[in-house]
Amino acid sequence: MTDPPRSVAFDRAAEYYDETRGLTPEGTKRQTEILAAELAGRGRVLEIGIGTGQVALPLHAVGVDVVGIDLAMPMMLKLVEKSGGRSPMPLVQTDATRMPFPDGAFGAAYCRWVLHLIPAWRTALVETGRVLRPGGAILVSLGAAGPQDTPESEIRARFAELAGVSFEPSGLMWSGYDELDVAMGELGATPRALPTFIEVERTGLDGFIDGIASNAYSWTWKLEDPDRLRRVAGEVRTWAEGRYGPFDRVPRTEYEVTWRAYDLP
Repeated sequence: MTDPPRSVAFDRAAEYYDETRGLTPEGTKRQTEILAAELAGRGRVLEIGIGTGQVALPLHAVGVDVVGIDLAMPMMLKLVEKSGGRSPMPLVQTDATRMPFPDGAFGAAYCRWVLHLIPAWRTALVETGRVLRPGGAILVSLGAAGPQDTPESEIRARFAELAGVSFEPSGLMWSGYDELDVAMGELGATPRALPTFIEVERTGLDGFIDGIASNAYSWTWKLEDPDRLRRVAGEVRTWAEGRYGPFDRVPRTEYEVTWRAYDLP
């Protein structure tokens, strides 16, 4: 019997994650307002894939009682470092498909940019439902890296073509809200749209391709030969310069930040 595929851990990304991922300060403020409005009054809340605390630390600052789990200890240690050497919230290193919490331990849970990293994402959802009290809610954001008509999406596709690898995730597709709705419906949950807002890419195309060359993204990790990775990144840069012209003249991509709530019975 073969072992099931493992979730993708971000140990290697801890030192550069905050530089290459996340929202602008304005986007972070708006996201915190939206989530805090949903989580207020629900008691202790679980974040699945807390990472460096990009979502949890602003929520903690406005009074949300967060417990965080993550596979990657280096990511959580970065959260501790950012907090002055002591975490302001409990942190547990564990897999989202096998959580060490009793039934009904939390009033709500949330995850951002995580389900695409978990091959058994449906199992993770079942497990999340188990650790929530009746009437709890699960808030999910799948991210904005799915197929879109943007320079970044075309560059990812070109990278995959030249490298001979797929950049599609091991878990749920980034844009797979319809599939997520079905899975949550099977758990008896009712989907509910939360307010959206427009965000802008933090780095331009130059920084984006630099990230490919430095193996900063989980979808580039599939190309394990560093020399080949740099060569392919160079070919991608040449192609992108020919397609889009000087990168400093290309407007940064705007995208919609989407969160969806799932209310449990």
